[in-house]
This record gives sequence, structure tokens and C-alpha cells, in this order.
Amino acid sequence: MPDLVMLMDESHRYRASAGIRAINELKPILGLELTATPFVESARGAVAFKNVIYDYPLGRAMADGFVKEPAVVTRKDFNPAGMSTEEIERLKLEDGLRLHESVKVELETYARESGNAIVKPFLLVIARDTTHAGQLLSLIQSDGFFEGRYKEKVIQVDSSQTGAKEDEMVERLLKVELTSEPTEIVIHVNMLKEGWDVTNLYTIVPLRAANARILIEQSIGRGLRLPYGKRTGVTAVDRLNIVAHDKFQEIIEEANKPDSTIRLQAVVLDADELGQKTVTVVSQSQLATRLGFKPAQVTSSTTVAGQNEAPAFSKPEDQKVAQIAYEVIKQYENQPQSLPTVEHLKKPEIQAAIVKAVEEQRTPGQMELEGVTERPDIAAVVAKTVELVTQQTIDIPRILVVPRGEVQSGFKPFSLNLDTLKYPAVSDELWIQTLRTNEREVLALGRGGIEEARLEDYVVGGLVDFDDISYDEHADLLYDLASQTVRHFQSYLSDEDTRKVLRCFQRDIARFIHVQMQEHYWEEAAGYEVKVSKGFTELKQSAYTSSVQEPPADYRVAPADKSNMAKYLFGNFQRCLYPVQKFDSDTERKLAVILERDAIRWFKPAKGQFQIYYKTGADHLEYQPDFVAETADTIYMLEPKMRKELDDPIVIAKKEVAIKWCVNASDHASTYGGKPWRYLLIPHDEIAENITLGGLAERFGG
Repeated sequence: MPDLVMLMDESHRYRASAGIRAINELKPILGLELTATPFVESARGAVAFKNVIYDYPLGRAMADGFVKEPAVVTRKDFNPAGMSTEEIERLKLEDGLRLHESVKVELETYARESGNAIVKPFLLVIARDTTHAGQLLSLIQSDGFFEGRYKEKVIQVDSSQTGAKEDEMVERLLKVELTSEPTEIVIHVNMLKEGWDVTNLYTIVPLRAANARILIEQSIGRGLRLPYGKRTGVTAVDRLNIVAHDKFQEIIEEANKPDSTIRLQAVVLDADELGQKTVTVVSQSQLATRLGFKPAQVTSSTTVAGQNEAPAFSKPEDQKVAQIAYEVIKQYENQPQSLPTVEHLKKPEIQAAIVKAVEEQRTPGQMELEGVTERPDIAAVVAKTVELVTQQTIDIPRILVVPRGEVQSGFKPFSLNLDTLKYPAVSDELWIQTLRTNEREVLALGRGGIEEARLEDYVVGGLVDFDDISYDEHADLLYDLASQTVRHFQSYLSDEDTRKVLRCFQRDIARFIHVQMQEHYWEEAAGYEVKVSKGFTELKQSAYTSSVQEPPADYRVAPADKSNMAKYLFGNFQRCLYPVQKFDSDTERKLAVILERDAIRWFKPAKGQFQIYYKTGADHLEYQPDFVAETADTIYMLEPKMRKELDDPIVIAKKEVAIKWCVNASDHASTYGGKPWRYLLIPHDEIAENITLGGLAERFGG
């Protein structure tokens, strides 16, 4: 092919003479190679490739958040003195598995909270040789190892497997990311090199003798991919754990050397905490529990809160009818004009329509015979279901604010604050090192290494990469900001050094300017209108990580360790719409005591319940109110905050969007005689159990 371009993944594999000859025979006009190891081995050691045009090392990928954050793990007060190699190995393996079980729960909790698919993690054991791997397999499959729980969940991957066993091993290995595949432990010697890429490896136990650098390189290579394609902000979901009790300090020191491309976190396990088994507690609404609904996906790590609660319907056929009725009721969410609130479900014509829909959808039981089997009283079941829905629901409308007519937006001209932008002159040596080449003109950094005609073009080129900046609409402003930036650097650098700095740090300079541009953003429309797409919304499930040994605590009693409130699960509520809740502080617990006493019903919303968004910089983030409570005449959105945080810009931004939402919700409620919404931002030191909800509303209502 006269215009053949070759893209070669794992290109270090093409460096052998036969491979090069085969490629040359194809006569490509361009070959683009990709590799994580840009060097060839020789008798003198590794020889670096000389044709590198762009280098993106692992350390930068970690800093930019494209891969997991690796961490080396040890046990608190670990002392190997007097321990045999076998004893150390077993302790590392057992601690690795305890950590794995904890991570499995955290992954499920995150998935349920965020609405993502549940990720099944697995643990990788690196053995010395095939004999050692076989010994480890026998240990893990024994009854005395974790009560035999991992007998069917472990595979050995090495050259000792042949025939049918090898086929089974390969099949299980290829499916290890699937939640339906049982494998949670993979033992390998040296078969898992390039080409095996998984996203669910979270714990590595290296049991092969090696120096720290080799341990790091061999350990992290297979486990850095992120299951959701990006970091989540949840430590357990974003971290790869390397259990290395006996090599802990050595690995940390190696990773901290100036020439190391990566930095490792340090995790110290507490033996007491390791012994506490955790589970994901799914807290579905009291309404869902009373109607007999179950979470869609239940794993061995799942516990459903409130399952001891008596169902609303004792007969299975009545419960099935109630569940069908509830699914019909949910369809009325999207009819806010005819059904603005759940109270309207009590209207005879609405209940008659629900009964008709249930009768059409219901499939009689296999053994249900006319005159022999008692048919359920569908009208009575529907009436009772409606009563449950009205008792166990707070009407939360879905509100959209949309512009009328054409929307115009842009950035107002302004003067940049460049005082902190003080890049030093880039030396020729550093300039060459940055480009990963010995020639300045070689393609490399920034915008492909192109030599811009004007210095301002480096700044403008970096800014137009942002999604919210259009060159055609903002050209004048962009060049004004670029001129300010160039003049700033020219005030202490020569023109040549200014060019080097602008080219070398183009991306960082553009990001610095873009942040300031957000403060001068404007948007205009002919007007805005509020659209209510739902009159009420189903309560979303919550999920928490909790210790198996600790049952839900009584919300009325302050825990012993108030500094670690997040570990406690609270229950015994009478008016909460969920069976259990977690609180971020003891102040929140006290507020729950007040709401249990003064409100008709209340709850802590799960993520996505309101879909309210606030702006911070260039991002629009979801605001999740702390509490929602309904009284006889008002529905409150409550946010307790430390007094020192009340003037924080993010807290203020959240408050502004919440107040607007409450105003719009109140306007909608006024159209059908519903209850108004009020937003309360409450200083934490004003909350005490002898304070009433009415008193808080009078003092802090928005």
C-alpha cells in the first residue's frame, strides 16, 4: 500500500531482526510505536530507544489521575524477628485477603451509591516458581484457610498447567472481570506480562524474593487500570494495594528516590481493624421494604437493612398485586399536571385507573382456578398501597430551569492576576530533557512542538483546548489575555526565554488563565422558565459500609468515639423514611433526634435524589442536601455546617442553588395547595436536642 501507516502496540516486541525485516518489506511511510518499555536489552544493559517523540511516564499518569494510586501495605508494629519465611508469607497472604474482603465491600457500596455496575475485585499472588505456586494453591484450598471460603475461587496460572486444566485456567483468567465468574485469587509465577489488561485487580501479594525496584515494577504493571475509566474520589476504589510487610521500608525508600518516576502511598493496617469483617448495607426506603421489594443485585457481601420489618401484605398474591400497583404509581411521577402530589392518588378516579392497569398487567398464578383459589381483592390492595405511599413519601418534584429564546454567553474583559506565575528561565539542558530529544526542532511538547510565529499564539493555542472557549467568539479577549501574559514574562525574561517558558509550560499556563476566566463568565437569555417534569420522585436506595460485629446503634445515644462518626450505622427510627442512616458528625445525630420529635417524616437523601447542581470554577457539581423533613405545614431542606464554613464560597454556592430550588418547588406547590419548601443553613453549634425545628426555622430559614 503506497500510503501505509503502521501503529505498533508493545513495540519493543518488534525490535528483533526478523520482525524489523518483515516490517521493512511492507515499506510503510510512517510507523508509530507505543510501548511502556522504550529500550532493548543488551550485554551492556538496557539501551534506550533513540526515536522517542513523546514520553508520558507512569508517574505523570498517576499525577493526572488516569490510573489507580498504588500503595504499599504493612501491618502495624510488624516485626519479622523470629518468624520463618513460611510464617511471613502466610501472614502477608492472610492480611492481603482481609484487605481484599474490605475492598470488595467498599467497591459494592460505591457502586450502589453512584448507580454504577458492581465491580468484583481479585487478589494477585506472585509466587517464586511453579512448585511454590502449587503449595500456595493447596494452602488456599484447605479447610483451615479462611474456613475454606476460597476453595473454588482460586486459580493457578503458570506453565505447569496443561491440557484441559490449562484451557480451564485460560477461560477463567479471561473472564476474571465478570461478576458471574467466581475467581477472586490468581496465583502466578511469570505468565502475566503484556497483553493481559484488567481493571479489577486491587490487591497484590508479592511472595517472590526481589529487590525493591523489581518488586515495584513487577507488582503494579497489571493492576493500575481504573474500572470506571476515571478516578472516583473514593480511596478504596482508586487505590491498588501491594502487601509487602517485610519489604515495606525498602520499597518506600526506593519510591522516594529522586529518580523514581512514581510515588507510593503508605498504608499501615491495624490488626484489630483487620479482624472486623465488613458488609455493604443496602438501605432501601421503608416503603420498598413494606411492599416486599428486594435490591436488584445481591452479593455475598450484601446485607439489606430492615428485612425483619413485617410486610404490609401477608399473602404472597396480595404482595404481588401491591408491587404491580406501585410500578403503575411510579408512572404517574411523569404527570405533574394531573398528579402533582402523592395525595392525589387517593382520588377515586385515579385509584380506579390504577386498579384497571393492575388487572391488565397481573398474570394469575399457575394454580389459581376460578372458584377454587381465592382471588386477591385488587381494589382493596391498591387502596392500601396508596395509603402506604402517601405515608412513606415526601413529595420531591423534578424541577428544570430552561432558557427562553436564544442563549448568549461569553467572558468579560479583565486584567489577569499573574503575580504567582513566576516560571524560571528554562536552560538548554532542561529544554532538551523536556523534549526527550537532543534537537530542539523535533516534535515533542505542547502543540506538537510547532514554532509559533507570535509568542501570544502559545497562550491562545492552550486556551482554545478548553471546551467552553470558542476561538471565533472570543479571539479578541484571548489575544488580550495572551498579551498580558507575554508582557508579564518579558518583564523578567528575555524574548528567547519567554518563548521557551510559554512552549514548555503551555498547558499549565492555559489552565492558570482559564480558572480566572470563570470569574468573568456571563450568560444572557430572553428569560428563563421553570418546568416541573415530575410531581414526586421515588426514594433512591442508599448504601453504607458497616461492620458485621456492630448492629445499628440507637440514634438517641451519642457514640463513644465521636471523632469517627462515619463508622457507625444508626437505627431505631420511627419517622425516618429509611430503616438506617449514617451521620457525618454528632451534630447531625442531634438534628435527627430533633426531626424524629418534631417532623412527620424525614430522611437523608441519597445521591441523585434531587439533581440540583451548583457551579464551582468550570465545573457543575451535584448538591446533595443533608436532610429533608416534612412538618404539618412546611417541607424543609436542612444543611448543618460548622460556623467557620458558613462563608466558604462552595457552601454559599450550594445555598444559592438550594434556595432557588425551594422557591421553584414552593411555586409549584402553590398551584395545587401544597406545602412550601424552605432551606435552612444551620451553624452546627446552634443544634442541641432541646432546640425545636420551628425555632431553627425561625432563626435560619432562607
